[in-house]
Amino acid sequence: MKKKINLWTLLFIGPYFILFIIFFLIPAVFGIAVSFTEWDMYNTPEFIGVSNYNKILFDSSSIYYDQFRIGMGNTILFVLFAVPLCVFVPLLIAVLLNMKPRGHRLFQSVLYMPTLFSISAVMIIWSFLLSLSYGPFKTWFDMSIDLKSTQPWAWICIIGVTIWWCMGSNMVIYVAALNGVPQEQLEAATIDGAGAVIRLFKIVIPNIRFQLLFTTITTIVAQFNIYGQSLMLTGGGPNNSTKVLMMYIQENAFGTGISNAGMSSAMAILMGLVIMLVSTVQFIMNRRSER
Repeated sequence: MKKKINLWTLLFIGPYFILFIIFFLIPAVFGIAVSFTEWDMYNTPEFIGVSNYNKILFDSSSIYYDQFRIGMGNTILFVLFAVPLCVFVPLLIAVLLNMKPRGHRLFQSVLYMPTLFSISAVMIIWSFLLSLSYGPFKTWFDMSIDLKSTQPWAWICIIGVTIWWCMGSNMVIYVAALNGVPQEQLEAATIDGAGAVIRLFKIVIPNIRFQLLFTTITTIVAQFNIYGQSLMLTGGGPNNSTKVLMMYIQENAFGTGISNAGMSSAMAILMGLVIMLVSTVQFIMNRRSER
């Protein structure tokens, strides 16, 4: 019986592990190895040790030092504003939907729909809507400035579009989690005179803390990998103020001129370490708050 259980276990998790090894583990190990080389993706990679990391982190005269500083700074700025909104806006919507207003299932479907679109489709739609030349927003709101090329509106547009696009997946998780909140606790709190805000923070959120932890970590990882929004909506402008690290990584590896895959890999590894550090800190903080 034990051998049959092990066989069934391997049968179910085997395909996942095969895909994990092919599409994540092998590329990750290869990327780490490439980050210690100078490679133009055509000739044989030349091992140069930690030279790429030194140029990125410590050599202020290197263009890659400026690229990493600007790109990572813009990425972190986006994450600081986008992640809380991508977590708590869907939560508030889920709380409202959980009250079962008329047509709540229709609203849930409509709000989830943008998640099904590709990043390219979303950015094309919003580029058209926000266009100062022919976009409908110009007529509706009598706009006289190009929101996509003026700060802080460029960042506001990117963050707003990201929330609109991403909130559906978190919202569905919260709606399912809210259905598991004990109703007797909410009823007892209501009888004791607790308002909606107190019930939300004292009863609802503690009961869905694991779902909140999951969505927070996955949202952090997703938003650190911002690329399409800045590339297609603002082009990294104005004056590189919305140019994120993924754009520099792509340009160094696949842009015009000679490819520098080793430098791009080093930047990607450093960004991965930052994501791991932030996610670990978030996980530890949530564990401590449970004690």
